[in-house]
Amino acid sequence: MDVRTLQSKRILVIDDDINLCQSIKIDFSRAGAEIFTATDGQSGLKLFYQHHPDLIILDIRMPVLNGWDVCKHIRQVASTPIIMLTSVNQESDVVRGLHYGADDFVLKPFSRDVLAARVLAVLRRAEQSNKAEHEPRTAYYRDDYLTVDLQSRQVEVRQQPVRLTATEFRLLAYLIENAGQTLPYQTILIQVWGWEYQNDVDYVHVYMSHLRRKLEEDPRSPRYLLNEHGVGYRFARQD
Repeated sequence: MDVRTLQSKRILVIDDDINLCQSIKIDFSRAGAEIFTATDGQSGLKLFYQHHPDLIILDIRMPVLNGWDVCKHIRQVASTPIIMLTSVNQESDVVRGLHYGADDFVLKPFSRDVLAARVLAVLRRAEQSNKAEHEPRTAYYRDDYLTVDLQSRQVEVRQQPVRLTATEFRLLAYLIENAGQTLPYQTILIQVWGWEYQNDVDYVHVYMSHLRRKLEEDPRSPRYLLNEHGVGYRFARQD
């Protein structure tokens, strides 16, 4: 890992495996990051509020407060990137984590290179989102029901503001910027998540489900966010 890649980054590791916490701390400290560790969810939340980390590595199964609850709590107040860890190889865990707002999932046991690659990818997306907030964007969509201003990052349904996570907004923005085009799953994954995720189609389906629930009048019969089965998704303008 290039020592410059994580320079000045603050990373919070919450895992009841003390040895794993120390191993991650040693590896990422060498790469220039400042690492904070907690062995239960409650202590982890305290460190989150104290240090405002740039990224959180969060185990699911822990004493006092489990990873699901920690993730939900953080998502109520912040969009800090979260990578969840699990030792259970179940697709339901991945889907549940994404529904709760996790940005990525890593299955235990993992190599340091795998975790490092995921950490760098998630941080890169977060930095791109932060830069996009300050860049002028001309894409704008409005009809009698839905309003999306990509420059101000404002979304409204029936003139009422709708809160989207950073990932949800990136996905919606990419679809609107390419309105009318069916975007293949792999293309969406590369553009919104990064090339490392080009085969993780579940990410697209889960987040499209989120957007439909928040934006569509009837999520089961969407008008805006349409799926071409086996191909990809497109945004259908109604104006």
